[in-house]
Amino acid sequence: MGLAELLGTYGQNYLDGLLATWGMTAVSFVFVMVLAVAVTVARVSPVAPLRGVGELYVQVFRNIPGVALLILVAYALPQLRVVLPWRTCVIVTVVLMASAFGSENFMSGINTIGVGQIEAARSIGLTFGQILRHVVIPQALRTTVLPMTNLLIAVMLTTALGSQVPLTPQELTGVVSYVNTRATGGILAFLISALGYVLTAFAISFAGNRLDKRVRILR
Repeated sequence: MGLAELLGTYGQNYLDGLLATWGMTAVSFVFVMVLAVAVTVARVSPVAPLRGVGELYVQVFRNIPGVALLILVAYALPQLRVVLPWRTCVIVTVVLMASAFGSENFMSGINTIGVGQIEAARSIGLTFGQILRHVVIPQALRTTVLPMTNLLIAVMLTTALGSQVPLTPQELTGVVSYVNTRATGGILAFLISALGYVLTAFAISFAGNRLDKRVRILR
């Protein structure tokens, strides 16, 4: 099947798959950012048990293969009477994995903040929460724009786990399986999906670089 015939027959499927991938990526990344910040706050907390929980979270979820975690979320949780829609299972899996790596990015950003700034904040009477809100988190966010841009691309690619469960509409990787079970799409079917990922990643990288130049902290 040639390119023109492939797009003529399955072009709408590819478009729906691209939009589904974008949608899952956007929703997942919002929750990734929120959870990554929360886990990072726990890891720098003065409360030792909270630090331990944060560290355990990162070590667990950054070391579980995505497919294994998706199986646990999609097929093990129902045994505990927690039944989630397939799309939610994919999003939960992506969020759990990516937030662990996001927390590592934020920790790297926090480590760039001078000790003198923290001591100065303490000297004027700021509480731990105020130091986080006014000194630590704003600078960590500005410092980690590029790493979080890379994480956003990784989140987009990880949504390909959706091809392992019956999503409607299917994301880009799932569309390839759909096409190849109904026609002889061959390698061309994969190339079209790959092009969607590549062009989206280029757009994300471009936007991330522009944002980084605007908010970068000059030292």
